[in-house]
Amino acid sequence: MDRTQIGDVLALINASLNATSAVALFTGFYYIRKRQLHQHRRAMIIALSASGLFLIFYVTRVTITGTHEFAGAGTAKTAYLTILFTHIVLAVLLVPLAIRLVYLVRKKRFRAHSRLARWAFPIWAYVSVTGLTVYLLLYQIYGYK
Repeated sequence: MDRTQIGDVLALINASLNATSAVALFTGFYYIRKRQLHQHRRAMIIALSASGLFLIFYVTRVTITGTHEFAGAGTAKTAYLTILFTHIVLAVLLVPLAIRLVYLVRKKRFRAHSRLARWAFPIWAYVSVTGLTVYLLLYQIYGYK
């Protein structure tokens, strides 16, 4: 396998990890609404693990292949760059939020965890879903240069 093929496999793995994170997040949201705390915790551990693995594989892929230029043009490129920019900004913001959420749970400060999660959940969900969207646009729909 050459570097491009390795990068493409890693990108597919990352898309799968984003999808896993999104499904786990929405599952965790469902369980917390039902007050099923054990299942909520399990779903959130999966979401956190998938997101952490994503970060490791993403850095590995960029190290191996660098970044890719979007092959679309016009409105498609504008939409792609808007999604990508908001995804990156919110992903960076999400890291300290997720760390803080874990910290609050470990300290059994559930009320503070709940208040912060009301902000972190939509950001995390957006980052997970747009991560998958970026992959689909870059690798499947338009390809890259």
